[in-house]
Amino acid sequence: MPDTPLVIPLPAPVLLPVKGSQAAFPVRRVYCVGRNYADHAIEMGHDPLREPPFFFQKNPQNLVTDGQFPYPPLSSNVHFEVELVMALKAGGRDIALEDALDCVWGYGVGVDFTRRDLQDLAKKAGRPWEAAKAFEASAPVSPLVSAETIGHPQQGAIQLSVNGDVKQSGDLAQMIWKLPEIICELSKLFTLDAGDIIMTGTPAGVGPVVLGDRVTCSVDGVADLALDVI
Repeated sequence: MPDTPLVIPLPAPVLLPVKGSQAAFPVRRVYCVGRNYADHAIEMGHDPLREPPFFFQKNPQNLVTDGQFPYPPLSSNVHFEVELVMALKAGGRDIALEDALDCVWGYGVGVDFTRRDLQDLAKKAGRPWEAAKAFEASAPVSPLVSAETIGHPQQGAIQLSVNGDVKQSGDLAQMIWKLPEIICELSKLFTLDAGDIIMTGTPAGVGPVVLGDRVTCSVDGVADLALDVI
């Protein structure tokens, strides 16, 4: 309620820029899809033909747009994972497959940075991944572009380079779970809503970054992103 006194200042909203506009996209939640490209599932030691989709979350405050990735403390093996980003304008529970793309406002490209050393330890101990995934600045993202402008990308090159060397190269058509399916399956577990961001998985080739690296990535026909590891 607007007249309710606050005991601390209201936290600043997380706003993502919109390409070619002064408007911004307000973020509610951030969902991520694990192992959604067959070649990446294989490189991580899993069978892509037998696994249903699984999801984890980052925090809205993990999204950054300033072109910098501060290398996190307590890790010495931090990996890049380039991903197509979906931004929702509507949501609900148990969303029908044929209605799923109607929930999408637009798209961008982002990087799911992962403390791989901490993730490996968590996996071995059967513990959650938050420290490996939801740390500060772990999700650099590009400005968003509306679906009205570019449509809903079902195919197109997705790529990431480090210091000019291509490390990840795939195609959106290689997704195991397609964009409408991701929304449909995710809505069985959570109530989705306007402002939700979904990072849709990464192709093979994930690897480490070190201080001083220049990372560039893109989704063809959607967006580009460049950032420095500092």
